[in-house]
Amino acid sequence: MMEKNWVIKERGEGAVVRQLAGALGVSESLANLMVQRNITSPVEAHTFFNPSLEYLHDPFMMKDMNIAVDRLSTAIKKNEKILVYGDYDVDGTTAVALVYSFLKEQYSNVEFYIPDRYKEGYGVSFQGIDFAANNNCRLIITLDCGIKAVEKIKYARSKGLDVIVCDHHYPGDEIPKALAVLDPKQPGCSYPYKELSGCGVGFKLVHAYSKIQGIPFSSIASYLDLVAVSIASDIVPITGENRVLAYFGLKQLNESPRTGLKEIIREAEVSRALTVEDVVFKIGPRINAAGRMETGGKAV
Repeated sequence: MMEKNWVIKERGEGAVVRQLAGALGVSESLANLMVQRNITSPVEAHTFFNPSLEYLHDPFMMKDMNIAVDRLSTAIKKNEKILVYGDYDVDGTTAVALVYSFLKEQYSNVEFYIPDRYKEGYGVSFQGIDFAANNNCRLIITLDCGIKAVEKIKYARSKGLDVIVCDHHYPGDEIPKALAVLDPKQPGCSYPYKELSGCGVGFKLVHAYSKIQGIPFSSIASYLDLVAVSIASDIVPITGENRVLAYFGLKQLNESPRTGLKEIIREAEVSRALTVEDVVFKIGPRINAAGRMETGGKAV
């Protein structure tokens, strides 16, 4: 039996706790919980308790975002075939579903690819690149993978393919020489929030492209249900920007989820307001199962 080790957080500094409690008109116990979570001012408390889409950062703060949006715009203008490539887990499949669905609304010459868990393994594969080349694709957008695919991306370039990497994992010693690398954890990226999910990075690309094309944010807000599923299922911290995305994504899941997620919620027999816990234990595993049983493409 696994032994549990309780780690009790130290109480916040008394003066700060009392000042926050007084400013907010709440008990010192509640103020202490906030201080333990680094919420020490009334402004920070207001931001925490009242998430707003206005708190989302400008996607163009992310390194290489200008390059990525320019290349995506060129591909669409020239009617080049685009391959949206993502992993077979929940973060990967939700990211592919988001970017592919968005592009399909703007453009028809696009398809997606999910590698086989058992034949190709995790991440970008040589087989997936061959698929892109053999199907006349000119641009690959990788989601939730690619930051360590140095050799695979070199191979893609040798095939005449441009690659935009959208990832959220820590890079290795070498950054792949893709046309654009979107990853807030890479060196030299000044994006203020580092803990986005892979789907969250994909959403940032969609948001940036929409800003350039004059597509209103309200048109892409409906994809936040997918972002919320990725955040909860990939166990990324629900802090900062992720908290805003998860809040509005859960709202979307409860009020008007897309058809596929609506059916999963029905199968999971969730008859009340959906919570993050429900996503982690009831929705995420059902999406994950596709890649284990047959193909993650079924989940997409």
